Amino acid sequence: LSGLDPAQPYFQDTPIEVRLDQSDAKFVDVIHTDTAPTIPYLGFGISTAVGHLDFYPNGGREMPGCSKNAISQIVDIDGIWEGTRDFVACNHLRSYKYYSDSIAYPDGFLGYTCASYDNFDTDSCFPCPKEGCPNMGHYADKFKGKVTNEVTKLYLNTAEAKDFPLWRYKISVTLSGSSKVTGYANIALYGNNGNTKQHQIFEGYLSPGTTYTKLVDVEHNVGTITKVKFLWNNNWINPTLPKIGAAKVTVQFGETG
Repeated sequence: LSGLDPAQPYFQDTPIEVRLDQSDAKFVDVIHTDTAPTIPYLGFGISTAVGHLDFYPNGGREMPGCSKNAISQIVDIDGIWEGTRDFVACNHLRSYKYYSDSIAYPDGFLGYTCASYDNFDTDSCFPCPKEGCPNMGHYADKFKGKVTNEVTKLYLNTAEAKDFPLWRYKISVTLSGSSKVTGYANIALYGNNGNTKQHQIFEGYLSPGTTYTKLVDVEHNVGTITKVKFLWNNNWINPTLPKIGAAKVTVQFGETG
């Protein structure tokens, strides 16, 4: 059984006989996308973990792309009816859109076991353990032989619009240069499966010899990495024309470690 943001009103904190529960099937996976309290936030989805695997994309409360203004959301690329539904219940409806997208991406939507979404951007939740990470959506059942009856909460991030899956990498950059400057450093990944756009690794004081690390969710599983592109820039004009380089770049893929 796959629960697509099961209802919160009249079902939250009720006995298992009247709501979805892991006892309802040999394998129950759940996608939570609208878990804010019904009052006052109009959250329609249950926040409690009720399956063998419970996925909380983007934390499970607010989905990227759902905060567009009313006009742009109603006049949707998929039509006014689809746009109107999204305006009324965008977060709630993201669950079936993620599931639909997951059919086309067997390697996408990896969920990372984590204590909370606040901890998701820490090394405690990265990379996947040796038994692997389950895929949210259509291919979640590939993991059914590894589940227990314990609560398993999984977190991941998605894109703002279709195509929704993102792939998580840990990227570290050690800077070279002769002087400290204020600016930002970006990295793009190139691989045999495609390339990513530039992703910001750090913004602030760029200090040569220092290593900056960030967990980044990119729009492609690039496959075998063939090249990385490093770019930095000042936040303002610097008449001394400082030069900053990347002495070392380390990339770790979340799925395989």
